[in-house]
Amino acid sequence: MTTFNCSAELHTSISKNLAAFSRAGLASAEYRQAAVAVTIVDYQEQGNLNGLDAADTNCASVILTRRAGSLRNHAGQWAFPGGSIDSGESPEQAALRELEEEVGLILPSNRVLGCLDDFVTRSGFHICPVVIWGGTVPELHGNEQEVASIHRIPCTELFRPDAPILEPATTGGQPILYMPVGHSWIATPTAAILFQFREVALSGLSTRVAEYEQPYFAWS
Repeated sequence: MTTFNCSAELHTSISKNLAAFSRAGLASAEYRQAAVAVTIVDYQEQGNLNGLDAADTNCASVILTRRAGSLRNHAGQWAFPGGSIDSGESPEQAALRELEEEVGLILPSNRVLGCLDDFVTRSGFHICPVVIWGGTVPELHGNEQEVASIHRIPCTELFRPDAPILEPATTGGQPILYMPVGHSWIATPTAAILFQFREVALSGLSTRVAEYEQPYFAWS
């Protein structure tokens, strides 16, 4: 399996892949505009999950959180740091702000590498996934009002032979996409964004994910 070190070479590769990617934006004024931070950092064994293979501390990883159970939207679900875009903000500015507010990681604007395709959720959000280079980050601290736990998912985990998992939707139409992680799994929309990050940013492909359905529990 391909390994991904949190290195200057990986930074350059992801930057080139995103620059070559023809991103699909969406015009959806009826939805709430939001941004999420798809942030690459070293592993550091923070938030190690049952079933995850041991990874070197320099293994490139993606920050995910479990949302606090008290939140109005998507309580307890897997998520990237992110939230609504404030008036006057760009998606990139919103993603950096939410990254600081949720996990305490402060990064300058030049750490933004690019964006993946917009994704509209069943719960009424129009999400712009912003890919950000975090690099070596010794410690992350969650905002207890928003974050139940913080996890660093090694990029190698995204290339498991059983990923992605496609399950028929009860509504018919397109299947639901899941990404397995350790002995658990992550559902779309977060899973779809993770899958496209794997395909586009890490592999240089042009895979689209907007058509994948979301499980019913993620509709609110």
